[in-house]
Amino acid sequence: METVVQNSEGPVLPSKGKKRKWIYAKKPSGTLYNYRQIVGYGLLLFLFLAPFIKVNGNPFLMFNIVERKFSIFGNMFFPQDLYIFVFGTLIILVSIVLFTAVFGRVWCGWTCPQTIFMELIFRRIEYLIEGDWTQQKKLNEGPNTDARAWKKLLKHALFLLVSCFISNIFLAYIIGVDELIKIITEPIEQHLGGFIAIVIFTLVFYSVFAFVREIVCTTICPYGRFQGVLLDDQSMCVAYNAQRGEPRGKRSKKSTEPKGDCVDCGLCVHVCPTGIDIRNGIQLECVNCTACIDACDAVMDKLGKPKRLIGFYSLGQVEGKKDFKKNYTRQNIYVAVLLVLCSAFLYFIFSRAPIDGSLLRAAGSTYQSQPDGRISNLYTIEVINKSGKAVPFELKSADKNFELKLVNKIDSLPKDGAAKLSFFLITDKKNIKTYKSKTAVQIWSQGEEVNTLKTTFICPPGAQ
Repeated sequence: METVVQNSEGPVLPSKGKKRKWIYAKKPSGTLYNYRQIVGYGLLLFLFLAPFIKVNGNPFLMFNIVERKFSIFGNMFFPQDLYIFVFGTLIILVSIVLFTAVFGRVWCGWTCPQTIFMELIFRRIEYLIEGDWTQQKKLNEGPNTDARAWKKLLKHALFLLVSCFISNIFLAYIIGVDELIKIITEPIEQHLGGFIAIVIFTLVFYSVFAFVREIVCTTICPYGRFQGVLLDDQSMCVAYNAQRGEPRGKRSKKSTEPKGDCVDCGLCVHVCPTGIDIRNGIQLECVNCTACIDACDAVMDKLGKPKRLIGFYSLGQVEGKKDFKKNYTRQNIYVAVLLVLCSAFLYFIFSRAPIDGSLLRAAGSTYQSQPDGRISNLYTIEVINKSGKAVPFELKSADKNFELKLVNKIDSLPKDGAAKLSFFLITDKKNIKTYKSKTAVQIWSQGEEVNTLKTTFICPPGAQ
């Protein structure tokens, strides 16, 4: 097995206390970059269209924290469905852990919104207006001319415009497209809070992509540091094959000194969006965007050398471990856990009652004696329509020994609507055996029992 040796040199990023070194990334190209564009623009298309797509009248995706309503694939979810969100969140976390354990930090370089926005939108605007990396550097280090001022003005104006668009899309996921359209079309004073939210989001996005940039990946984002505990010697990551590439140096017909395949062209450094030298070994700042692989492969093609001097290698190969063998036990455990979570998630989704509710005893009440000698308890129930359409409903006692008597009658629920009712459960004293008797209330709709809510009936045995 070919071993990939890790160099002892450190990363090329400036150390703490030094002035920030602005990174000028060369415009990438190559096979992997083309694949990355397909993935990135596909995700962008989904991101921009998802809030506007409606299924059964509900947004395809909406996370309305303000009103505590969430729509996933057109199905409405409410605070009572928190357990479903818990499983959904666990699935996402385990998926990221599994993906990282197998492929390293590829999530960061290929599917992270920060990387996609930065590399496929904002940096493309920079290339279009200011040119490639050498032209950008010359422009920034050159004199203050009118041409420079106009280019900077145009670039930052487009950055603000794109940031405003992204902030509107982001807000559409929170409050819904219909409410967003109201904020945009109606007078500002009617939706001052929404307008302020758009302005704040716009400025945040603009600041991140115009100034903070790669610092999000190298310093702010906790995932980059968290990945260290997720990787093992089986994990694949972008690495430099030092055994094949060293000693690096320019080719010379006069020199008889043996050279490795690396010609020290520096292209792998020039295309790196975080400014590191991949030849210095595996580094925290590497987001596995694969731009260095494409740049190095292009050089190897010109030299007639095999590709993948820089490529995907397991950490065991990088560290030069003897008798290294691939072992998928850890990954298989993650897959098994993920399958269990997905199965539970799907079960909860499809077994969810179309009408849900929360049943509580009326505050401050115990039991009441009726004129006919029977005993009653007062309850309140809040029912929520999760069926995606307007439905009729009625409440029934699950125990034939109890009579259910409504205080305020409501017999239908609008789409995604809710209603709060009060009712008495009434029974004869002879049916009371203990101080607290278990009972239940059924919710019926269109001739079918759709849900059963458990409660207790309070009355001391023999009460008068």
